[in-house]
Amino acid sequence: MVRLLTAYRVSVGGLLLRVCMLLYGLWQDAHMTVKYTDIDYSVFTDAARFVWTGNSPYQRSTYRYTPLLAWMLTPNIWLHPTFGKWLFVACDCIVGVLIILIIKARGASDKTAAAYSALWLLNPQVATISTRGSAESLVCAVVMASLYAFQQKRAVGGSILFGIAVHLKIYPIIYALPILVVLDGSLFWPKKKLQKSNTSGTRERISWNTIAGMFNRDRLCFFVASAAVFLSLNMLMYNVYGDEFLEETYLYHIVRKDHRHNYSMWFLPIYLRFSSSESLAMGLLSFIPQLAVVLMLGVSFGTDLYFAVFAQTFGFVAYNKVCTAQYFMWYICFLPIIWPFNTQKFMFKGALVVGVWFGSQAIYLQQAYKLEFLGENTFNLLWLASMVIFIANNLILSQIIASQRIVPFFGATGGRQGQAQAQIAKKNQ
Repeated sequence: MVRLLTAYRVSVGGLLLRVCMLLYGLWQDAHMTVKYTDIDYSVFTDAARFVWTGNSPYQRSTYRYTPLLAWMLTPNIWLHPTFGKWLFVACDCIVGVLIILIIKARGASDKTAAAYSALWLLNPQVATISTRGSAESLVCAVVMASLYAFQQKRAVGGSILFGIAVHLKIYPIIYALPILVVLDGSLFWPKKKLQKSNTSGTRERISWNTIAGMFNRDRLCFFVASAAVFLSLNMLMYNVYGDEFLEETYLYHIVRKDHRHNYSMWFLPIYLRFSSSESLAMGLLSFIPQLAVVLMLGVSFGTDLYFAVFAQTFGFVAYNKVCTAQYFMWYICFLPIIWPFNTQKFMFKGALVVGVWFGSQAIYLQQAYKLEFLGENTFNLLWLASMVIFIANNLILSQIIASQRIVPFFGATGGRQGQAQAQIAKKNQ
């Protein structure tokens, strides 16, 4: 009997899903008042047009990204307006393929990899974001490729990709901490662990080796290679576009004040004080709890790099002063990788977690609909709904952490691989 659920078929299904949704979006844009294409895609295309004519992409208001993205999307001008969407769909599928490779490398079977990768590849919410023209899949693909390179112990390649990812969007910089944790010599090269000695002076040598180990070859390689790529790209962009590049790509996001409603609990306090200096101070203060949560999670779970970056990203998005649906992709891409090692069975607690996540957003969207389409003043109710989302996200993250098996990043080989397979098999029973 032919097995229907395979990694290949899920991958093809994910691609077909996105192609159909993209083509449907073209039809909707041409025949309906409400457009399918995200406004950000129009911003990208306008910025690409400015670049193509030798001007700055920042001549397009609200373009707050690296000029590299505008350069990449110049085929929107000289080839076809939908080029960028096809690029983002391709990146979406690349993320799915990397998810399959990573799950298999962690000791899972093809069937298990297919089942969990479907959380990304066959997820309509994920497919909608990329086919509407959001560039998040591009960043996710580079981040995922970087982590997979580290898993394959290709420190140089992983570091180069990490530098590119941080240049494309600054948020992956938070992953530097767990990456440094996992690049400990005894984890990255377990066969090179220190050998104990009975001679006098052992304590002094071990202490020195411990200190020196903090600055081992792989950590230095990561710092030098990723910093070199990041700074080189920034210097290139600064040389072409000057201070405008730094202000719009990086500094803007530090002092950003968004007057539009969004999922963040900070939106209403900032909105009410938008024209005063208090809103800027409030926006800067919002970084304190966010930074504390991200650092704590990175250190606590660093040995399981995939879970560390998932937890960090989930916390980062939940505590961010601006939060939109596109941001969810930043951590959803890691969910298929960490979920096989979670003790929650989907039909019980897992379904409850998913229900709380969607339910809290539904409460918010109901009030947002009344504000945007019915003209009702629902700002206070929107803020309460954003608080519900914040509380729900904290409960969800704590529940996932409490039921997660921490799997060493380089542990899914040999005997550990058998243990990993046993854990996944037990989870799927």
